[in-house]
Amino acid sequence: MLQFGIAYLAAACAFLAADVLWLNRAMGFYRHSLGDVLAEKPNLAAAAALYLIYFVGIVVFAVLPAIRNDGWTAAMLLGGLLGLVAFATYDLTNLATLRRWSLIVVVVDLSWGTFVTAFASLAGFFAVKTMGAVG
Repeated sequence: MLQFGIAYLAAACAFLAADVLWLNRAMGFYRHSLGDVLAEKPNLAAAAALYLIYFVGIVVFAVLPAIRNDGWTAAMLLGGLLGLVAFATYDLTNLATLRRWSLIVVVVDLSWGTFVTAFASLAGFFAVKTMGAVG
């Protein structure tokens, strides 16, 4: 349970810090590409629920398996794969069902999701290793 908590907090901090930076930088791109499809203000309760659930996925599907295998590369690869699958589910569903979802948004979002989830997974992995909570 200690491993899970440490990994969760570290992955959450890394993901949120990177995502805030990304969203502040990329919001102009999204507004230009998606226009009125975007809400004027995000639904913060829905965003919080997404993040809380997603961080569980990062720990369960990337960090803990990597700790069992004692490999940071596993954390990075499994995290990247999780990010790709999760962001592809969102983006490709939107591309299939919404009129104003563009292919460039899909490519950018998939790239970001893959990177940020791999990054957060590495943060969770190294936090557990550093804290000596492996065992």
